[in-house]
Amino acid sequence: MKNKGVIALGALVGAAILYGIVFYFGPETTPDQKAELRPDDLQLVAMGKKVYDANCASCHGVKLEGEANWRERGPDGLLPAPPHDETGHTWHHPDAVLFALTKYGPSVMAGGDYQSAMPGFEDVLSDEEILASLSYIKSRWSDEVRQRHDQINQSAKQ
Repeated sequence: MKNKGVIALGALVGAAILYGIVFYFGPETTPDQKAELRPDDLQLVAMGKKVYDANCASCHGVKLEGEANWRERGPDGLLPAPPHDETGHTWHHPDAVLFALTKYGPSVMAGGDYQSAMPGFEDVLSDEEILASLSYIKSRWSDEVRQRHDQINQSAKQ
């Protein structure tokens, strides 16, 4: 029962983010609903590891462990980079939200005065490279977490 609650909450948060994006920014920054992570595509995952190592690991960690105290704002007022392993919240978001957060950056996605140290990668990585890096991240999760993430994706599509 607890797992269903977590999944429902994740889907609700994802839906709220999607609504906020469309409402605040309009269709030009709407997450691509066709964005689908492919953690079983070995070629894509291999490319994703290279992209992750070159663009993400310096903040999110070589082992996806994130920065220390990632839930607490630092002296600069910014949140440290969260982990992308199972201990973080990455898997709580549908593919489309993860793709949009990576492409446009959290500051653009959250809107208002929200500030984040993470840039958007729209001008750095192709859409395929973004999907590859996210597919690599998902490939590192346990089967249980991957299945739960798949359920979040299903709920987000309804």
